[in-house]
Amino acid sequence: MWLRIAENGTGEIIATHGSFLFAAVRLLSSGISELTREKLAAGLWLPATFGWHRPHWDACYTQYWRSARKFDPEHYVATLAEAGFTHCEVNGLQAHMPYEDSVAFEYYPQFYTYAPGFNHFVDTPLTQGIWPAQYLDANLNHLKKLADLGRRYGLKPGVCMFEPRTMPDRFFAKYPTLRGARVDHPFRSRLPRYTMAQDHPIVQRHYREALKKIVKAVPDLSYMSVWTNDSGAGFEHTSSLYVGRNGGPYMIREWRNHDKIAQAAGQSIVRFLKNLQGAAAEVNPDFDVILRIEPFKVEHEHIKAGMGEHVTWEAPSLLVRGYSVPYSHPKYPENLGVAGSIFHTTMDKAERETLEQSRAQGVEPVLHYSASGVMNHEPLLGLPFPRMVHSKLTAVSETGISRISCLGGLTNTSQAPYWPNPVAIRAAQFFPGKPIDQVLSEYATQLVGAENAKTLTTAWQDFEDALTGQPLVGLYCAFGFCWQRTWDRPFVPDAEAVPAPEREYYERHGCFQHNNPGLIDLGKDVLFDLITRDSGKKMAADMDREVIARLHPLIARLEKIAAGLAGEPCNVFTDLRDRVRAYLHWVTSLRSVCAWCENVYGYLQATDDTIRSTCEKNLQSAIDGELTNIRGLIELLETTSSEVLVVSGIAENTFFYGENLVEHLKTKVRLTEKYRHHKPRIDPDMFWRPIPGTTWPEGWSASANA
Repeated sequence: MWLRIAENGTGEIIATHGSFLFAAVRLLSSGISELTREKLAAGLWLPATFGWHRPHWDACYTQYWRSARKFDPEHYVATLAEAGFTHCEVNGLQAHMPYEDSVAFEYYPQFYTYAPGFNHFVDTPLTQGIWPAQYLDANLNHLKKLADLGRRYGLKPGVCMFEPRTMPDRFFAKYPTLRGARVDHPFRSRLPRYTMAQDHPIVQRHYREALKKIVKAVPDLSYMSVWTNDSGAGFEHTSSLYVGRNGGPYMIREWRNHDKIAQAAGQSIVRFLKNLQGAAAEVNPDFDVILRIEPFKVEHEHIKAGMGEHVTWEAPSLLVRGYSVPYSHPKYPENLGVAGSIFHTTMDKAERETLEQSRAQGVEPVLHYSASGVMNHEPLLGLPFPRMVHSKLTAVSETGISRISCLGGLTNTSQAPYWPNPVAIRAAQFFPGKPIDQVLSEYATQLVGAENAKTLTTAWQDFEDALTGQPLVGLYCAFGFCWQRTWDRPFVPDAEAVPAPEREYYERHGCFQHNNPGLIDLGKDVLFDLITRDSGKKMAADMDREVIARLHPLIARLEKIAAGLAGEPCNVFTDLRDRVRAYLHWVTSLRSVCAWCENVYGYLQATDDTIRSTCEKNLQSAIDGELTNIRGLIELLETTSSEVLVVSGIAENTFFYGENLVEHLKTKVRLTEKYRHHKPRIDPDMFWRPIPGTTWPEGWSASANA
């Protein structure tokens, strides 16, 4: 930005990005100390740290939280622009849920609700008639409106899509030779789902035509982020497909070794990406196609070798090789895989070497970071950790990375009016040399006045210190907290002691296939071991000591501070108190899950009655704690004026709760009290159950025939 404002108010604002013009005006109105009258009169040059900065898998604006209650899209894009973002993501469905073929007792179509692909917006002569025209038109019109809104604030539109996406089987009945890879998750899906054969010339034509139709609707579309090998999408013959390497007949002949298959699969992925870039480049030569590269551990080098200008890759670390990264939790070395999360605040020196290698090839990679609860502490809103965000962006800048993306976006900004995280992002973007303590002090002064600013920044710091002590619990610290119905399912030693009709209220929206161990076992999901007896014991103790013990006095202090204030300062501290309370109830339930795994597994593995008795006693103590916790959560949700968590304004689903959450919580308390004294039990035959409404032949059982 270039800012020059004379005493009489005349002057000029010039910027390299349209969104920076809006950011400049907001900076001028914010009272930032650098923007003195003298400096503005002489002219002030503000180079941006990151010339390319976008939301990534934007939860509320486009993706799985798009039905969030009280979400204001215009406030959101204005916040993006003010914070120094340059792009916005626009491919969100108009409908609450996607239109996808389904069968009874499966949740798989819900996985198409985020990062929707081409077939939810446009058809081509190849796919015409597969989806209702009104569905496609509604979604495409919604995409155009989101782009228009972002453009009003100078943000360049882009899309984040799971591709190559599956086609319904009725398509392959018509074109059987176009069947490509099976990509669905066989445990979660009840139908095999296939993509088109990506190397077939007809399929390549289809993808070119589909992207051209999107670009025709939004001519300034600037990028496409390709997510894949998950959620109904995948590349043929890659090693990370759920069912293993498979695909159509056009890429791999039989009896090739794994190295040759990996090479062919990687080269085919590059052809797919370049085919898309070439189609978009007819309108916009600078259009970027970006592959999220983590799924491709085996094909990694072959993919990178084929990339070039405008065909690039993104990841939570430039050192990824598959899902393996060198970053562990800052407090708990055994707690691995924190790259891209809020706990990833530093950058390994080796990142620079990878960056230089990519640039030598003409490739500018993108690194994503977290600034919100998305994939960290879902479904909470507005938790303050500005120093962690600022530290991460500073480390990224010092590494030399110029392209970044914010995973999950900034969520429901209009409902977090005092949230300091966007202010920290803006400071890292436009005032990188300014100490974060000064940034936060100035912002706190705006909110509560000079006399209360230090109190507010100290409270933010104290919360952040507690947050840093939280271990990262696999799946639960992402969408799994809602998937597993952590808050609203009865917290009992034996889930199936609760009669099936009484469990239906939470099972109907959990990610619970009929034979998924997660239905009855809090430490598992399909074939994943999320929490073990030992890890549960350690993490519960860590949360008690490092997190919960810090939160209680902080909440009490915030209560006292708010009681002594009036007006807006009171509102600010009350809002913070309630958000910290929401996190306390969230992390306490997370702690309860860990304690359940420690003691239920301990009981079932024990050969000694004394150990069993101790496990039962400890489990009952954890149940007491969880009941107190949920009663506190109910009281908070019934009394707070703040939107402390994201809830759907339409209906609950697998990915977040609805407006009936308090009703569910009260049911949880009632059922927990009623069934809490049953013995711990996990059905060992869970995997082998028949689908509801069917039975195995009379006299047959999994146990008897093992």
